[in-house]
Formats: sequence, C-alpha cells, structure tokens
Amino acid sequence: MSEKTKLITPRLPRGFEDRTPGEIAAVGAMIDKIKQVYQRYGFDPVETPLLEYTETLGKFLPDTDRPNAGVFSLQDDDEQWMSLRYDLTAPLARYFAENFETLPKPYRSYRQGYVFRNEKPGPGRFRQFMQFDADTVGAPGPEADAEMCMMMADVMDALGLAGQYVVRVNNRKVLDGVLEAAGITSDEQKLTVLRAIDKLDKFGPEGVKLLLGAGRKDESGDFTKGAGLSDAQAGLVLDYVAGKPPADNAGVNELAAMQTLFDAAGYGPDRIKIDPSVVRGLEYYTGPVFEIELTFKVQNEKGQDVVFGSVGGGGRYDGLVSRFRREPVPATGFSIGVSRLAHALKLTGNLGAAEPVGPVVVLVMDKDQTARYQAMVSELRQAGIRAEMFLGSTKNFGKQVAYADKRNSPAVVIEGSQERETGIVQIKDLVAGKEAARAITDNAEWKAARPGQFEAKRGDLVAAVQKLLSEQ
Repeated sequence: MSEKTKLITPRLPRGFEDRTPGEIAAVGAMIDKIKQVYQRYGFDPVETPLLEYTETLGKFLPDTDRPNAGVFSLQDDDEQWMSLRYDLTAPLARYFAENFETLPKPYRSYRQGYVFRNEKPGPGRFRQFMQFDADTVGAPGPEADAEMCMMMADVMDALGLAGQYVVRVNNRKVLDGVLEAAGITSDEQKLTVLRAIDKLDKFGPEGVKLLLGAGRKDESGDFTKGAGLSDAQAGLVLDYVAGKPPADNAGVNELAAMQTLFDAAGYGPDRIKIDPSVVRGLEYYTGPVFEIELTFKVQNEKGQDVVFGSVGGGGRYDGLVSRFRREPVPATGFSIGVSRLAHALKLTGNLGAAEPVGPVVVLVMDKDQTARYQAMVSELRQAGIRAEMFLGSTKNFGKQVAYADKRNSPAVVIEGSQERETGIVQIKDLVAGKEAARAITDNAEWKAARPGQFEAKRGDLVAAVQKLLSEQ
C-alpha cells in the first residue's frame, strides 16, 4: 500500500454493536428456551424480510425527499419507498393479509429478528436490536389475551426467573371509560394523564395527583407541567389508580374474564396480576395490554437501587391487520426485548456460559507432514468432534498452544517426529493445564512441563479425544 494512501479508521456507526461468539452462544441458548415454550403452546415460526414497503409499516412520506421519520429508508428502481422494519408486528400484519386465504385462522406464530429505529442513540438505546414476538391473529376473545400472559409467565420460569417477575395486565377500554367519564377529550391532555399514571410506581399516588393537576417539582427543583385537571376530574382518575374501576365497563368485564382463566390455570397474582397503572402503547392497542416486569433491584447510573423493570409486553391490536382488509381482523401478541432480557439473565446468573467451547486444535509440528495432520482433523470431524488444524505461519509450540488457548479449545493434538516414529500422538488437556500452558514458550520447556498431557496410539486418536471431552 502506498504511504500516501489514507487508512480508513475502523469504527462502528453510532447506535449499533458487534456481537462476540460468547454473546451469540449465550443469547442463542436463551432463545432456544423461549422457542420451546412457544412451541409447547402450539405456535409456529415465520420469517419476514428486513425490508418492507414504507406504507406497509404505517410510516407515510413526510414533506421531504425521503421517509425518514423514525425509519431507515431507500427508494427502489421503480421509485417505491422501502424501509427497514421498525418492529415485527407490522410485517406480520402484511404477511397475514397477503396470505389470508391459505393460512389457518386463528393464525398462531412467533418471530425473531432485528428491528431498526432511525432515532438518536443513547445509553442502552440502539438503532438495531433484536425482538422475539408471538401473536395470535383471528381470535377475538379474552382467552387469546390471557394465553399470551400465561405464555409470558412460562417463558420467565423457563429462563430461571421464577419469583423475580410479574406479568402486569390492564385494558385500554377501562382507561378510555375513565377518561371519558372525567371529560378528558383532547389528545394532548389524555397523553399527559397517561404519563402521570405511568409514574405511579415512581412517585406514588400523591405524586400522580400533582401531575394530574398543576404539576410537580422534583428534588432538584425541576418542574413538570401537569395535565391541569380539576379536583373532580383528578379524583376519578385517582379512584381508578387505587383499584376502583368504572362499573359495567367492557374493559373491566374482559379483565374479569381473563382473571377467571388465570385462576383456573393456577397463575396467581405473584405471576400475573391486574394492574391499573399499565398504560403502554395506548394509541396502538385496542383492548388488554400487558408487560413483563422483573422485580429485582439493580443500580442505575446514579448508583441508586431501582427495580429492573420491563423486558417485554404487548396487547390486543385489532386495527392493524384491517389496514389491509375491509373486514375486522382481531389480533393479540407480545414482544420480548432480547438484549434487555439477556442483560437481566446475566445479572441473575441465568444467561449461561459466557464463552463457547472451541475446537480441538491439531498442531503443525512439521510443515512437510501437513497431510497427516489434516487426516487427523478429518477423522475427528467425521466423529462429530469440532476440530481444526493450526493454519498460522509460526512453528513455535508455545504460540500454537496460546492460539488454542485463546480459542477456548479443550485440547490440542501433537505429533512430532518422535511420536510419528513410535505410532503415537500426544494429547494435551487445556482445561487441566490452561494456566501452565500460557507460560510455555519453546520446545524444551514444553517437553519438561507437559501439564495435563498424555499419549495415545495414533489409531486410538478419536476414542482418546472423545473420552477426554466426556470427562471435562
């Protein structure tokens, strides 16, 4: 390369992250456990592409030359705008509508994959992240919503989080009835009220009361403007928050039906509970809403003890599929934030091994014997053992062992001229001799130390390695 050629600085775009083999393996094991629960409930996988037509996703062209309101977009050669999916639900709605005639109804599916947000990144806020969804499309009753909640609880149990979570349930229709009874009609005021309710766990009833009225000043002196409700209006909302919902409300009746199902199936309030403070996504959902909250304490960036909080949620969204078809199509589902859940499992010691076991490495002691070493690797692979021949440029024993150690290899296979003449191979157990192996730098030192090392007949190589791996 010319000295004048400017080198490109290797850097990751903001809001994105690389994943290591250990992270991939740990998250993969977590996802496998989630899949087992979904499949036990009778859900099947489906996969949709990363790109959808922008109008399919519900994002419409702004007054600029590209649709950039929260999504990453590009224009196809037919001048139609496409966008990277920002969730897994809108693509499901498109898939169901497009294959309406052939799919079973109700249609039960789960999906896993990356979604993308064209938003300003920040701590813990990424532009690309993985979600894991499950949905039932075509089932209108509260039974489908209750099943989602029960499946969420079973997933948490399967991941080792029993006793450290609760699935909280509410209903959009109950809140609509409260807001209507209080005479709250403007969208801006409704949103302010809902945000106030959402702060119940943080500020308590008195704090919510202030946010429903003129506003609240925090300990730092910062003032948050309130919803400006009268005492009578705020009283109706506070009654609701205190567990006094309006009588004969459709949402209340649906929650009662769901509670009956929870009780019959043995899901007590320690796992699933009705909670009027759940206000997630109310512009999107049309009925029951629910979220998984992890209840153990962690420290925030200020060193304060706080509840870990939500790792997923969902609800009933009866209007989404109807964007594609004239008849109403009921639907309910939930989404798990994979990265956030993995972080929670790591904190609780339930994520699994941080580093996957690497391959058995056959060392190259003599370059002119490469074919023999490759034959050993082939035998190991055919026996189902993960293996590789060292392909680096060095003949140094220590550096080859250091490579295998860095790969987290369970063992190395050594055949030098003396071994070859006597028909044996040396097998070094890197689990037993890991620390000692790091200090070995040359052939003499290797032969003197031989930590965790034993010999086997060349013809018994596969059996010897299999026995070693079974004992590690």
